[in-house]
Amino acid sequence: MKKILVIGSLNMDQVTKVHHTPKVGETVVGNGLELIAGGKGANQAVAMGKLGADVTMIGMVGTDDFASQLLDNLKQMGVTDKVMKTDKVPTGTALIMVNESADNSIVVIAGANGLLKPEMIKPSWFDDIDIVVLQLEIPLDTVAEIIKQTKARNIYTVLNPSPATHLDEDLLKDVDLLVVNETEFESLSGIEFEAEESLDKGYEKLKVKELVVTLGTKGSWYYDKASKYYVPALKVDAIDTTAAGDSYMGALVCEISKGVLINEAMEFATKVAAYTVTKLGAQSSLPTLEDLKERGLI
Repeated sequence: MKKILVIGSLNMDQVTKVHHTPKVGETVVGNGLELIAGGKGANQAVAMGKLGADVTMIGMVGTDDFASQLLDNLKQMGVTDKVMKTDKVPTGTALIMVNESADNSIVVIAGANGLLKPEMIKPSWFDDIDIVVLQLEIPLDTVAEIIKQTKARNIYTVLNPSPATHLDEDLLKDVDLLVVNETEFESLSGIEFEAEESLDKGYEKLKVKELVVTLGTKGSWYYDKASKYYVPALKVDAIDTTAAGDSYMGALVCEISKGVLINEAMEFATKVAAYTVTKLGAQSSLPTLEDLKERGLI
């Protein structure tokens, strides 16, 4: 099994259920408030850890109670913790509303995640690492520098460009696998998704080596220079889609680290995402292999 390093965000998610997502100026009543470990980087690392991958996490937290809870959670979920601490700002947080259609609205407050700067990157981070996984909840210049260093070391690099933003072609060309959802695909390519032909055009425009596009209930697509592959979504009764993308990403990379073919990795990731959306919260919704077996998904 190959060794995975996830470099990214750790947040404490504050989650409430609402009847509907409020409009501008509208007040709605929330049903309860739960504190759930989150952050796209940590979510993906925990998804891998719970599925049995050899995964290490690097990021930044504060020195508050949220930090202690998040780091304890990483260890409990099978993730090796190399997270750094700062006393300058609090741990990152996210405010999440989940409506009755299982759709969510999220406000992310970067906190300590925003202090993970390029000059903090150490060559030792990449010792014996085979796969590096990145997102965009840490500073973009840090992500760019990490990709530069992984390219120099010939480390397989996976980028999930979320939250969506414009990325330079020079950065994208050094990414081995780009994993995007529909919104991120449109933001990066400038092409609105309408049908399969839209993805064909987007892949050509993005000039990336490998591309996976997740489309929620419309399934997911894989592209490289020689082929493309489609995996349909599974029909489930979703209650919270917060960690759907992160669970898919984590499961996909976990299988890649085992040497599984990409089409099989996507099929497994689809099952993991299908399980995840039937549970509330981010890391609290991520399954183990035993959970998947009990549900009859594997």
